Amino acid sequence: MAESTYTVVGMTCGHCVQSVTEEVSKINGVSGVAVDLPTGAVTVTSADALDEADVRAAVEEAGYQLAAS
Repeated sequence: MAESTYTVVGMTCGHCVQSVTEEVSKINGVSGVAVDLPTGAVTVTSADALDEADVRAAVEEAGYQLAAS
């Protein structure tokens, strides 16, 4: 199991959290997504380490941006 935390910019409400969770959950191998709205932290649990580009694409699909790491 791998766990990675990313910071998402632009989330302001529960709907934002739901959208990001839904899109990131679609990434192959992801088994869990936990979003902390006040900090923008998105913790992703997956079978193997994820490619940040895949996470970035999923977050952008939801309408938000991944903060520069």
